Amino acid sequence: MSLFFAHSPQPRFLPTNHKEMKALGWDALDILLVSGDAYIDQPSFGVPLLGRWLVAHGYKVGIIAQPDWRTADSMQAMGRPRLFAGVSAGAIDSLLAHYTAFRKKRHDDAYTPGGKAGARPNRACIIYTNLLHQAFPGLPVVLGGIEASLRRLSHYDFWTDNLRRSLLLDAKADVLIYGMGERAILETARKAEAGQPLQHSAGTAWAVNAAAAEASLPPNTPCLHLPSHEALLADKSLLVQATLDCEMRVHTGTAYAMQLCGKRAVLLAPPAAPLSTAEMDKLYDLPFSRRPHPSYSEPIPADTMMRVSITSHRGCGGGCSFCSLALHQGRRISSRSRDSILREVEAITEAKAVAISDVGGPTANMWQGRCTSPAPCRRRSCCYPKMCRHFVTPQQEHVGLLRTIAAMPKVKQVRVASGVRADIALRDMDALAAYTMEFTGGQLKVAPEHCADAVLQAMRKPPLSVFEDFLQHFLRDSRNAGREQYVVPYLMSAFPGCTAEHMQQLADWLKQRHWAPQQVQCFIPTPGTVATALFYAEVDEQGQPLYVARTDAERLRLHGILMPDMGNKHAPRAMQQKGQGRPKNTAAHTAAQGEARRSPHAARQGQPPRHTKPTQQHSQGSGLMPPPARKAGR
Repeated sequence: MSLFFAHSPQPRFLPTNHKEMKALGWDALDILLVSGDAYIDQPSFGVPLLGRWLVAHGYKVGIIAQPDWRTADSMQAMGRPRLFAGVSAGAIDSLLAHYTAFRKKRHDDAYTPGGKAGARPNRACIIYTNLLHQAFPGLPVVLGGIEASLRRLSHYDFWTDNLRRSLLLDAKADVLIYGMGERAILETARKAEAGQPLQHSAGTAWAVNAAAAEASLPPNTPCLHLPSHEALLADKSLLVQATLDCEMRVHTGTAYAMQLCGKRAVLLAPPAAPLSTAEMDKLYDLPFSRRPHPSYSEPIPADTMMRVSITSHRGCGGGCSFCSLALHQGRRISSRSRDSILREVEAITEAKAVAISDVGGPTANMWQGRCTSPAPCRRRSCCYPKMCRHFVTPQQEHVGLLRTIAAMPKVKQVRVASGVRADIALRDMDALAAYTMEFTGGQLKVAPEHCADAVLQAMRKPPLSVFEDFLQHFLRDSRNAGREQYVVPYLMSAFPGCTAEHMQQLADWLKQRHWAPQQVQCFIPTPGTVATALFYAEVDEQGQPLYVARTDAERLRLHGILMPDMGNKHAPRAMQQKGQGRPKNTAAHTAAQGEARRSPHAARQGQPPRHTKPTQQHSQGSGLMPPPARKAGR
């Protein structure tokens, strides 16, 4: 089989070894990309996407996927690259990939052939960078991806229960790309080609001597001076305000930032601007093979999950406090055009007819969402405490797109697996009816998260009444369509500010409706989010004391109120129903799968998903999960 597409100078797969590189007529690489994931040449996976992007701009790029981290020889499969090496831990933080909410070792990995755990090391960015330094002394190393992006500054590390300094300082990399990586990695490549310093590109961070930090900034440029690492260690509450300031800085997108750590300082250039629709179209029109690299003999679970899923947009206006999008993709939404999405459907269905599992993004019904305010925005969320009147979400256009796709010759059906946001859906009853009656495959994902007002406020989620209103419309529309369908609600335990009373309130609310959750996600404090800062500091956003279940025993006790089999044996068993078994796990995913599904950009160099709630299985009963004797949608 030819390594080239007939209509494109791009290789069918980017090379992964010397033989493949030579087959392309390349004597050496310009850029080497190292990933903690297996190589799946699909636009939902970040390292392949950025590799294609760089090749489209004239660079020779190779990928080393899941190298053996015990030897530097694993980095030398294609020799020394001419410009630099890029490093990504993969689709999710390597520690989140390896450990559960209760710090138990996971036994699978959706981004590895055969779904086997153990193909990447803990703290993969540090390990891979050290190996590259050993293999290629003096070669610049550029960090990116979820692990690097959300650890770019001092951050709380849940797995060691410590505040850690910037990943840049531990990995000793030259540059770190944060946020969406296309602009930053291309500019970094052009600077390296010209022999220029790699610093100061939008969306990058780097380290300098503390004494030279101020002089390193461009003159007359605004700069956010964050508390030093030492100050954060001395006063935990400072992390909350620092995280809030970083969140707003990403949203406004204009200022530099600086943080001191001992004799070093980490500097951040302003965030990179979101891609335009035209740029998004060019990116997703690249000739991806849409398959795992042919060297793999076992299937890769993430490939199966994402192969028939289409990313329509990036970014999310929700601003939930536990979501990494605030620091990563941002609130401004970048949408692909209708024509670009239709071209991808044609590519997916070229070989055979398929069912499209999703046309969405962080939230399906935010496609083409935009702000119409003429003034700069200072809100932390477009949706909380209530929907902003300037936030336009043309859901009828999304419904029209879905209908067009459904009518295409080789499309069996279309679904919105990424789910919809309830408060946005309630703005357009006709669109809500269409999502329910036409594009729900038996189950529709919605994220009420909790029912207690205090917890919802800490999460920056709408009140329970919004979800209840949505549920009533969903049930009505399902009945009108003559379909038995269920809402799959994401629920979370042990969130900062959540007490045993709050969890019992949720248990009682579910019991009143005869709903029993099969699984509920216990809050995992992932680096960089506002909720993680609340967890670490035990104060709310206003600096007031906040109850936090800090120990695993406390967290398990709260979790056990909804999930008695996992909690203390004396925990209330309010959720068990006599005479009923547990429903089959028809909606559950592994942790890694959950990350990818709710944010298909997780693996992108300098760009992960938002924080998601992995391994979530949901409620049973009328209107939610189906009875145990049958599967939803049949």
